[in-house]
Amino acid sequence: MKRLLLAFTLTFTISLSTHAADLEKFAQRYFNVMTATQAPNATKADLERYFDLLVDDIGHSHLPWQTDDSRLPSGKDDMRKGMLFYLGAHSEYKAELLDVFIFNNSAIAIRYKSSAKGIHPQNNQAIDYTQTMMEVLEMEDGKVAVIRKYHE
Repeated sequence: MKRLLLAFTLTFTISLSTHAADLEKFAQRYFNVMTATQAPNATKADLERYFDLLVDDIGHSHLPWQTDDSRLPSGKDDMRKGMLFYLGAHSEYKAELLDVFIFNNSAIAIRYKSSAKGIHPQNNQAIDYTQTMMEVLEMEDGKVAVIRKYHE
């Protein structure tokens, strides 16, 4: 009985650490794909690679501007429209991944520093910022179901 319990515990522990490693890889992939959408030469194909990581009814908040992270059937389509509007707005962009935090199998938090320059497509004002962000990604079936963005 003790051997059976030990075997179960060992299998469970290995399974958890393997899943955590998979989420760590997903976090790195998400960061790389997400930041590619902000590059000066970003394309619609870059956006679609990003959207492939999200569920169709994705919820999204970006405080203080977007506070409602409700999951709606049009979630991915709504994000696509918004991101297409800003596509190519940056003339310079760089980002550095600072931290990745894994919360069992349900959430990932990434903390990164980014800087950008460009022209805002709506008001034609200059964009020039450096910021530290944290994105909390709630996971569902291997994809991101809710994104919550916070500024430091």
